[in-house]
Amino acid sequence: MRRRFIQCDVFSPLAAQGNGLAVVLDGEGLSEEEMARFARWTNLAETTFLLLPSDPAADYRLRIFTTTRELPFAGHPTLGSCMSWLHAGGVPKEPSLVRQECAVGVVEIDVSGERPAFVAPPTRIEPLAPDRLESAARALRIDPADILRSALLTNGPVWEFLELRDADCVLRADASGASFPEERAIGLLGAYPTGSEVDVEVRMIDIWHGVKEDPITGSLNAAIACWLKAEGRLNQPYVAAQGRCIARHGRVHVAPRGQDILIGGDVSILIEGVLDF
Repeated sequence: MRRRFIQCDVFSPLAAQGNGLAVVLDGEGLSEEEMARFARWTNLAETTFLLLPSDPAADYRLRIFTTTRELPFAGHPTLGSCMSWLHAGGVPKEPSLVRQECAVGVVEIDVSGERPAFVAPPTRIEPLAPDRLESAARALRIDPADILRSALLTNGPVWEFLELRDADCVLRADASGASFPEERAIGLLGAYPTGSEVDVEVRMIDIWHGVKEDPITGSLNAAIACWLKAEGRLNQPYVAAQGRCIARHGRVHVAPRGQDILIGGDVSILIEGVLDF
């Protein structure tokens, strides 16, 4: 079967400087194993498959695969899939608002502004166990004196989160050679001085028998924003930079809106074609 295909770049105003995403627009009829096999073949951080919704409120249903597993939710696949769907002729039930069904429920994406922005899903906030905090800091060669706060954040993925003294501390973190017997996703946040081009630096380092750093992580940024709100510290919009340590130019736009938090970013459509798959 010939299926429409798009490859796009998410969370950067500069094409090919964000996080790449493969989108199969016609996912109906593919088995879970076929989806997983194709995602392994693309070898991108995530590959998504658009399907007919099972929830009548949704515009489409999305399945998200990494090269090793399926995810219940992820940020850059949400924005990239939404804009690919619109680019391919999708028409939402409600103008300027796309409703995406995925494993965590229906996620709303506001497409009325300069860039698309999804509503951050609920985040469970728990203390990060002292032994996990200590081992994470040791693995990333972070001075404990530079750690301001920590938390365990869950919004589908599970994040071991550390807020550091400043952005320079985030950029200095070094996980080279680190290894854990089980996969651990460690998120870092540090603020830039007032008046800087961006407000904070974010990194997501995945450690499991080796180290992998994600270029730009929408779900982590969403979890951090929910945590900041719970701390009473999300009072105005801010821009997070991510990817500098791996030569990317990520920009995540975070904005409170009533009870919601919008996580926005630019999307560039880079490749269009069809799959014989």
